[in-house]
Amino acid sequence: MELLVLCNALVTRLLFVLHSLIGVWRVTQVKKEPKYWLLALLNLLLCLETGLTLKFKQGRGYKWFSPAIFLYLICTVPSLWLLEIHHGTQYCSNEPGAVQVNVSNQDFNQTRDSSHRSEGTDHHIIQTAKVFVNQLSTICETVWTLALHQTFLLLLVIGRWLLPIGMEITRDQLSQLLLMFVGTAADILEFASETLDIEDVRKNYALINAILAVWTWSMLQFPLDLAVQHIGCKPATTTRRIPSLLLCRYSAELWNIGVSLFIQDGPFFIVRSILMGHFRIFNQMLVFFTAKNILVVTLQLYRLAVITLDFRATLLQKSRKEVNCCPCEPYEACTQATASQDTEMKKCVAFPAKEESEAPSDQ
Repeated sequence: MELLVLCNALVTRLLFVLHSLIGVWRVTQVKKEPKYWLLALLNLLLCLETGLTLKFKQGRGYKWFSPAIFLYLICTVPSLWLLEIHHGTQYCSNEPGAVQVNVSNQDFNQTRDSSHRSEGTDHHIIQTAKVFVNQLSTICETVWTLALHQTFLLLLVIGRWLLPIGMEITRDQLSQLLLMFVGTAADILEFASETLDIEDVRKNYALINAILAVWTWSMLQFPLDLAVQHIGCKPATTTRRIPSLLLCRYSAELWNIGVSLFIQDGPFFIVRSILMGHFRIFNQMLVFFTAKNILVVTLQLYRLAVITLDFRATLLQKSRKEVNCCPCEPYEACTQATASQDTEMKKCVAFPAKEESEAPSDQ
């Protein structure tokens, strides 16, 4: 096993565990109940996955699916649910995004004085750590929750980048996947923060659960790599049915359209439409992002129509001419194949005629 692959696999999973433990710690601080530390036991699944991956895959990834990312979701999402449902009663300053930290210089001075009186440096380090943790606890809960959301999405992208790739995915495909994840993460963060910050939404417990359910559903696209990997077309696929041939040719494109319609933009549009239509909640950003979801869904449907028409043109071309090409190949590829076959046929026909013309001259 390569040393770099081993380091990347271990360091990435260690970051996942640390971030998950920070989320559990915040839940125990907010709920004031130590029993929520039991959520940390979910990280045992990630430890088990690490051992199995190192043993059977030598630290490298799997095809089409990342168990480490999926287990990281399982370890972190419950903590964020509890924090969002609790939503604390601690208020921040009027400025958005401001952090209320009760910085007490006396605590540092007392720690420094006590360290001078102590005989060693161990006591100084412990006291400094306690002061630091206490001051972190003074940050208002809404800022903590938003920070955990942001770092959660960042770690999903960075972790997918650091995780060793398998033999089935290339670095070019990985770069495309990471760029897609960056845009996806920004949309998901905006959806969660923009909708849950509405005061009328916070008063409706069922609505909060519905929004969090849609948010969790949208997160399930991160463990999957189908957006950049094609299923592939084998010669035997010419005998398959039309839906199988369509999936064979446009597997990655169809997956992207399906994610947008059924996992991300479609559910986001439904939630925002319910907020505006049923609950009569209106604000400038909500209207803007609803229009954005409508535009994305419309463009995805247009893309699906273009793919269907192109595939239909390929089938019609094959039915009119006996072309020895797979229907799951693009229409242009079949056209080029037909032209090359015609050229080869002309050469084959012209070759015997040339031999017959040369035969009398030899005699």
